[in-house]
Formats: sequence, C-alpha cells, structure tokens
Amino acid sequence: MAHKVHQESESGLVPAESDGRATERALGLPQSTALIMGSIIGVGIFSLPYSLASYGPISLVAMGLATIGAVALAFMFSVMSRRLPADGGPYAYARSAFGNGLGFSNAWSYWITAWAGNAAIVVGWVYYVEHFLNKSGAVGWSIAIALVGLWVPAVINLTGVRNMGTFQVWTTVLKFIPLAIIATVGLFFIKSGNFAPWNVSGDSSLSAIGGAMAICLFSYLGVETAAVAAAKVRDPERNIPKSTIYGTLASAGVYLLSMVAVFGIMPTSQLAMDANKASYSSAANVMAGGGSWAGNLVALAVIISGIGALNGWTMICAEMPLAAAKDGLFPARFGKLSPRAVPAFGIISSAALSSVAVVISYMGASGSTVFTTLVLMTGITAAVPYAFSALAQ
Repeated sequence: MAHKVHQESESGLVPAESDGRATERALGLPQSTALIMGSIIGVGIFSLPYSLASYGPISLVAMGLATIGAVALAFMFSVMSRRLPADGGPYAYARSAFGNGLGFSNAWSYWITAWAGNAAIVVGWVYYVEHFLNKSGAVGWSIAIALVGLWVPAVINLTGVRNMGTFQVWTTVLKFIPLAIIATVGLFFIKSGNFAPWNVSGDSSLSAIGGAMAICLFSYLGVETAAVAAAKVRDPERNIPKSTIYGTLASAGVYLLSMVAVFGIMPTSQLAMDANKASYSSAANVMAGGGSWAGNLVALAVIISGIGALNGWTMICAEMPLAAAKDGLFPARFGKLSPRAVPAFGIISSAALSSVAVVISYMGASGSTVFTTLVLMTGITAAVPYAFSALAQ
C-alpha cells in the first residue's frame, strides 16, 4: 500500500512518495565509476571523427575545450553530491535552490536529454553493427537493429539494479580496451601531414570551433549519472564524488589522445567518407597495415560499448522521473517500483520514446544526419539542468 515517507533534509525537500518497496543500493564505487565511464563512453566518440570531418582537425581544439568543460562539470557535481546526496542529481539541486517550478523544468529537460540521447547513441551503435550486417544501409533494417539496441538494455534494467550494475562493469572494461590501444599505440602511426588543411569548413576558425564543439559536448554527457542515481549508490556521500571525478578524468584522457590519433592516422577527406562512419575501425585497419581484422575487433568492442552505454542511460532515463514523481512533480506512475525494485514504467516509456525518435528520424534523413540532429538536440536540452546545477551552488 502506498504511504508517505517523511524525508526532511537540510535542503528543505518535501516528503517523498513511496509504494513501500525499498530501493536497492547495489552500486558501490566500482559500479558507480563504471556507470560514469559507461555513460560517457558510448558510441559517440567512436563515430565522432566522421561527424567532425566537415570541420577538419580544428575539431581537436573544440574537443579540448569540451574536455575542460566536462572536467569542470565533474568537479561541480562532486561538490554538489557531497552537499546534497539526493536522488535526481541536477533536478534535486535546482529544486532545493529554486523551488518546484525550476526543479520540474530541470527534471523535464534532463529526461528529454536522456531518452533523446539514447536515440542518438543507438544510431551511432548501428554504424558499427552495420560493419557486419546490412552493409547496404537499408533503412528498414537499420531501424530494426536500432530497436534491438534500445530494448535489450531495457530488459536488463527490468531484471534489477544488481544485474544492471554487473553488466555495466563488464561492458566498461571491454569498451576501454580499444580506446586505450588507439590512444597509446595509435600515436606512433600519426602522420603530421594529415592535420592539414587545419580547417576545411570554409568558415572562420571561431565558427568552426563553435560548430564542432556543439557536437563534441554530446560525448561528455554522463558526468552526472552517479548523482542522478544517488538512491542506488551505497555510501553516496563518499562514492558519488569519487566515481564522478575518477570516471570523468579516465574518459577524458582516452578521448583526447585517441581523437588526436585518429585524425593523425587518416586524412580528413577519408574520415568524411560514408565507408568510414566507423572511424575507429578504419583507423585500426590502417594501424594493422591493411585488411579488416583489426577494424572488426574494434567494431565488436564498440558494439559492446554501445550496449553498455545504453544500459546505463536506460537506468538514468527512469531515475530522473522517479525522483520527480516522488516529490509530486511527475505523474505518480513514474514513482512506482516493480517487484524487482526498479521503476518499470519509466524504463519502458523512455525506451518507447527513444524508439519513436529513432523511427521518425530514420524515415526522414540519412543515418549521419540522424545522428548529428539527435546529438544537437540533446546538447540543447542538457544545457538547462547543467546551468541550473551550476547556479544552485
């Protein structure tokens, strides 16, 4: 039977709704760090050189600036999570500082960011699946593959937080390997001539950096995920700040080095080709001296990486409306827990919205345009909760 759980805190948050089932705190420091890294490192980085090829190597400057911003955000969320280790992260911070109205706006914007972000992740994931299947790029099959990529993680999340956390750790380990190899070994295959021309966009350097940065920012969405899932983290005052910093710094290191390597291994004109949508696979093949075996291994790792990212973000899609529903700001169904102590309605409805976004987008544009459009959409909606989290300090 539903009942009120009075949870007054120093922040003045009002009582929360509960359906009587306890939330399982199954995420320790390794799992919450894996959640951060797994959410940041999805497939966006592996397809980013292809998306940025229209700007050229100048995109590396944009990536550097995006990295500085991401690390600053990580430190901000680290501080805020110590001060207020409440479920919902950016939503809880804005609500505590500014009241229910802005709290609701933050929750709504972040929820859109999460499920639209999943749609973008799965489109990038399809690039790598199509390294093996549907090489002709038939739209119907692309949609079918994308739907599989969205609903497998949803099913994993529905089985419980512990299963989700275990899956997240293993996929994070597997995804880190190809990035680390390209970020280290790949540096020895760089040809300085590939960094020219520096700016191929035809715009000024400032405009090119700005346009590229809007795309780069998507690759760092996720620095706040441990804070959003605070109710699932053991000892949140200790583990959320540590996992946020550790996960973001590790991701930033391999991001920057591997991006430099890929742009240095392949000329921009090649990165812009549809045949090289799976940019890291193409770079791996060059490193291996030709053939396809190295690229195939990278593609397999990226497929695993994408499922891991979708697994983490599927949980986050449900956690934000769960926190808002407990405070009466989202429909009550989002606040109900299943017998496995997960917000099943939030998981299913978010996966459904991601599916609709993917289908509509694919029906109206090519895969590359779909990915870039969804990336820009999530960047815009993410700006709201990030901004109010900063103002809440």
